[in-house]
Amino acid sequence: MIKVSRLNGENYVLNCTLIETVEANPDTVISLTTGHKLVVRESVDEVIDKVINFNAKVNAAIKVIQSEV
Repeated sequence: MIKVSRLNGENYVLNCTLIETVEANPDTVISLTTGHKLVVRESVDEVIDKVINFNAKVNAAIKVIQSEV
């Protein structure tokens, strides 16, 4: 899950595993596999960084769990 902002500044959390595409039109538009489209304040690069950081945290947690087994 990543935190993003609507154009009005309201924050919400998005399941980043549902992201299909991220485009700048010039606003950043996130298209989901569900068919929904979301317009956010963050740039395309910021969304990418948030997804990378989320995935890194998940992978680190998996490694910890595996080392405890």
